[in-house]
Amino acid sequence: MTTTLSFPAASGRSAGDYLREWRQRRRMSQLDLALEAEISTRHLSFMETGRATPSREMVLRLSERLDVPLRERNAWLMAAGYAPMYSERKLDDPVAGPARKAMELVLAGHEPYPALAVDQHWNLVMHNRAVPFLLKGVSAALLAPPVNVLRLALHPEGLAPRIVNYMEWRGHLLARLRQQISVSDDAVLKDLLEVLAAYPMPAGQPGRADQALPGHDVQVVVPLRFDSEAGLLSLISTTTVFGTPVDVTFSELALESFFPADAATAAILRRVAGEE
Repeated sequence: MTTTLSFPAASGRSAGDYLREWRQRRRMSQLDLALEAEISTRHLSFMETGRATPSREMVLRLSERLDVPLRERNAWLMAAGYAPMYSERKLDDPVAGPARKAMELVLAGHEPYPALAVDQHWNLVMHNRAVPFLLKGVSAALLAPPVNVLRLALHPEGLAPRIVNYMEWRGHLLARLRQQISVSDDAVLKDLLEVLAAYPMPAGQPGRADQALPGHDVQVVVPLRFDSEAGLLSLISTTTVFGTPVDVTFSELALESFFPADAATAAILRRVAGEE
């Protein structure tokens, strides 16, 4: 069977443009980067201005030092006149089977607590059986593929009306999105941030957003306090990514897992799952 791999189209930027933009994005001087890459400042300057063409190995070395996302490394290689190095396979590609299976095992193993996988733009890729319970009452339009998890969380017709600490959770999500944009400079994420920031306050939220709840005076992480049909849930989240991805798709995936922040939440989720 022949597998077709997709690569980014040429952007019109030169290899020097990529080098300069990513160096500045990482707030590194030419001297700092030259020392990191073990090359001369003169050579680095020549590559930025186009007076010297970087070798394939040099592009890979510099992109590693600058922590450039794999998708952008491919684009940089192409701008320098080389073939892309990193594949971009679909999740249903047979070659991706073991990695996809690992994701499914992690999600299923997290039950009865909610867990889901998202792509680089926060579109839902897969979820475990605990997630649909949280989505009851959400507008059908927000559940039409592709489902964007951030829109789902903050939209007035999504989960927002049931998030007790809405302003706190909104601030947490937008801060994560801004950090992601600072790392990737992704235009799609910039548009998403603009859309999310413009959402109005859900009806009934004023007066609830900063409401203090018993037992939550001191916290070490931002919890999601969610008014579910079965009772108040207090959840804390963790993010898991592949440690050594060499494929664009899998480098951009993240698993978001939610854990109960108190015994009452754990009991509710076990009861909903039929474990009690």
